[in-house]
Amino acid sequence: MYRFLLSRQWVILTLVALALIPTMIELGFWQLHRHEHRVALNKVIADSLAAKPVPAESLTSPGARVPHRDLYRRVTARGTFDTTHEVVVRRRTNADGEVGYHVLTPFVLDDGKVLVVNRGWVPADATQTAFPRIPAPATGEVTITGRLMPDETTADSGIKNVRGLPDRQVMLIDSRQQAGRLGGRRVLGGYVELTSPAPEGGSPQLLPDPEHGDIGPHLAYAIQWWLFTAGVPIGWAALARREARDRSAATKRPSGEPAPATA
Repeated sequence: MYRFLLSRQWVILTLVALALIPTMIELGFWQLHRHEHRVALNKVIADSLAAKPVPAESLTSPGARVPHRDLYRRVTARGTFDTTHEVVVRRRTNADGEVGYHVLTPFVLDDGKVLVVNRGWVPADATQTAFPRIPAPATGEVTITGRLMPDETTADSGIKNVRGLPDRQVMLIDSRQQAGRLGGRRVLGGYVELTSPAPEGGSPQLLPDPEHGDIGPHLAYAIQWWLFTAGVPIGWAALARREARDRSAATKRPSGEPAPATA
């Protein structure tokens, strides 16, 4: 009755079904891992934002890599802004989705080390080639507070580190790259997203706190893939039973009798 399962058509269909099952199971676990990563990241961000600010040099040092556990950790530093070596990061958007720049200003600490500070977002002109007009930061010695961030990489951000850009423009925020621009000065690893003092006139626009209350759709996607997995053998069995029933009905039909119409 089920000898048709050995036909070429059904062998191919069966092999496809068998290949789909482990593939969709794996896709489900991939989405589950993304969900778990998002939940863990949200916890790190929430804990970091809730913690009291600590001196930046207690969490990073020249050439150091900011560990994941310190992501968005609030830090403080005292020193002066060096606008002479200020650069901008291309193709960054604000909360309204407008394309512009992030402003990177070296912050020289009392001990001579340098902290790269992202002072926020400014709009870009139509050409995006001329260096934008940027309001000056507070002058003299000041104390700043911000969120500690790791250096950006192409692998993590998906942003290609394009060369040959206009003067004083970069694609990625990289403390080692900035150390080279500063003549090898001792630059602390990572950078800081400024939160205070707020700029006069609201420009550059300070970067908002990261979103950490949304877990995303990944868990629902994982369940969806696993439901698809369960549906494959059920669907295969239903098709096989229907094929067997149709073949059985065809053999019992008297010779010359037309087959019943199907919708």
